[in-house]
Amino acid sequence: MSTPHDLYDLEVTTIDGKTQKLSAYAGKTLLVVNVASKCGFTPQYTGLEALYRKYRDRGLVVLGFPCDQFGHQEPGDAEEIKSFCSLKYDVTFPMFAKVEVNGAGTHPLYQHLKKAAPGLLGTEAVKWNFTKFLVGPGGKAVTRYAPTDTPESLEKDIEKLLER
Repeated sequence: MSTPHDLYDLEVTTIDGKTQKLSAYAGKTLLVVNVASKCGFTPQYTGLEALYRKYRDRGLVVLGFPCDQFGHQEPGDAEEIKSFCSLKYDVTFPMFAKVEVNGAGTHPLYQHLKKAAPGLLGTEAVKWNFTKFLVGPGGKAVTRYAPTDTPESLEKDIEKLLER
């Protein structure tokens, strides 16, 4: 069985192609989201950015992981994704390289999150873009939210973690 601290041992690749350990976010509250730029939920970038700006000084970090596994809704390369997020939604929260969230190529971060915070009826598979995982400051995944859960609807849960 993995410990919550295992999350911090994982490495991710930034949208600029640099390797980064998640330990860089130790002690922070994380909102990890698989994002896509051609999805019906794409306007949630606005709410995610608003959450980040409102709570970043209190320890919230939104982490965006582009994923092209659902309806080919993230077809662009890293430069196109970065440009889209910056120009269309003024995204300033950390963005990462494209990942797979399901299947044989599932990124280790998503393997960890899906086990720690299973979905409805205990299912582990991520069902669609903009599935959100809230991770507490100790590195433990607290809750998984459906794509239909708006960023604004998560504020109470985020505030509870930031008060700890």
